[in-house]
Amino acid sequence: MLDLSFKNQKDPRSGVILISDPFLKEEFFRRSVVLVCEHDENGTFGFVLNHYLEDDLHELDKQFPDIKARVSIGGPVDTTNLFYIHSFSDIEHSFEILDGLYFGGNFDQIKEQLIKDETARLGIRFFIGYSGWAAGQLADELAENGWFVADNIAQADILSTSDDDFWKHCLEKQGERFKIIANFPINPEKN
Repeated sequence: MLDLSFKNQKDPRSGVILISDPFLKEEFFRRSVVLVCEHDENGTFGFVLNHYLEDDLHELDKQFPDIKARVSIGGPVDTTNLFYIHSFSDIEHSFEILDGLYFGGNFDQIKEQLIKDETARLGIRFFIGYSGWAAGQLADELAENGWFVADNIAQADILSTSDDDFWKHCLEKQGERFKIIANFPINPEKN
């Protein structure tokens, strides 16, 4: 018989992906993929990669270059601020999440980069809000199998504007048994 248990096998750290359990009841995080930007003894923060606003960034802020940048809903915390991850190594005050992927930094330099080079938009993602866990909170959720930690998602996938099937794509990359549960309906009663 195929083992369909969804057990975490890896520890969280900066640069990994959290894939929500297919049966997670928490509405906001249902079928979400979260990039962990920082994880230490004080807690964890990251961004949901596959929930979006309808408007692009230029529609929200007319002073921002019109590059058709989608904005993700990064999480339920601090939803009045704009955050970003990028691949620009020369942005002041940014910090490296993993090799070649950075968080934050000088916003004016970001805008200049995007104005100067139209293809630079492929190296950045924007978020309203973030996801945060207090010290020990994520460990408890991992022990309850609420999340699966993955470190095999490519940076290009993280930076791309992910489609609605990104959760399924990430889960399927974790192996054969995950391919089966990736196709499980959200509400089996309506199947």
